[in-house]
Amino acid sequence: MATGAIAVCVCLAAAPSRADLFADIKARGRIPISIDPAAPPYSIVDEKGEYAGSEVEIAKKLAKDWSLQLELIPTTPANRIPHLIAGRSDVVISTLSITDERKKVIDFSKPYGAIQIVVGAPKAAPVSTLADLIGKRVAVTRGSTNDAEITKSALPGTEIVRFQDDATSITALLSGQASCYATAPALLTTVNKKNPAIALEPKIVLKTNVTGVGFKKGEGALEAKINQWIDKSLQDGSLNAIYKSYFGIELPPEVTSAK
Repeated sequence: MATGAIAVCVCLAAAPSRADLFADIKARGRIPISIDPAAPPYSIVDEKGEYAGSEVEIAKKLAKDWSLQLELIPTTPANRIPHLIAGRSDVVISTLSITDERKKVIDFSKPYGAIQIVVGAPKAAPVSTLADLIGKRVAVTRGSTNDAEITKSALPGTEIVRFQDDATSITALLSGQASCYATAPALLTTVNKKNPAIALEPKIVLKTNVTGVGFKKGEGALEAKINQWIDKSLQDGSLNAIYKSYFGIELPPEVTSAK
């Protein structure tokens, strides 16, 4: 009996310990991060062939703050999570909304950003509630999530004007075919760049989806380190500065007040 007990102890001692991804990342000095290069202004490949956008800035900041070399792994919305599970990247920073369905297959950090659907109107316009949209023409891109939200939320008497794509919706705003725009905050900035006199700003938030850093399940050390980094970057204002520079508004309370 004693011999058998010793053999069991030896076998247990010889069993390999579970890998710690954060330790592996630090040891190699490099972090592969998945990112979608076709999601402006979050992430794009610019005219110089270089990655740019708000998510790219966040990925660069994470790598720099951890003294790591950044390796951006191009991905698409459909394969962000499969690439992560397959080990092609260590984390995902790619407009990945935190959802219960996704939590079944990967883990998330606490929120670091948000994707909002808003109704924008000129700064001087007296619009603050859905009732204020009655009698107004609200542009939206047909078939988008923005279309679904404004259609669900709008009160009778609101005139929703649907266009085929974002470019056509923006043209409608610029030409006066509509006075309000149901969209993401970034596209309000696009309209203002084309004609600053319009001075669109978010007036009504229809929906807020918070985004997190995604990683494989069971990586407790990595999760803790990322959450510490997010806390520090929220406290020092650097994440808010990145968000505001691209979207023209402050990070919403769903991010800044998240526990």
